[in-house]
Amino acid sequence: MSKKAEKIEVTEGSGNVFADLGCANPEELKLKAKIASSINSILKHRGITQAQAARVLGINQPDVSNLKRGNLKHFTVERLFEHLNSLGRDVEIRIKKKNPRTKREPHIQVVAA
Repeated sequence: MSKKAEKIEVTEGSGNVFADLGCANPEELKLKAKIASSINSILKHRGITQAQAARVLGINQPDVSNLKRGNLKHFTVERLFEHLNSLGRDVEIRIKKKNPRTKREPHIQVVAA
């Protein structure tokens, strides 16, 4: 017994899920998510508790919980950069001219070293 094959429509994403979902300020949301991911990776690598992380970052434990869960609406990009500094990380911002040969729009990129 064979089932009739269903055709599934596939739409290629833009590379920014926040833009694809129609969120306001999608580049900022993507930037915050990438920075928070880096912070969370560092905290996980150190194997510290949320209470210990709160002391290191200079915030309260519920804010650490929000950071870990990706609830970033109360975090500014600057504040997230400060948290990286508290974890012993330098933050560099490089501005460069867009390559005119690429068709993509200018973008913001976070590269963790």
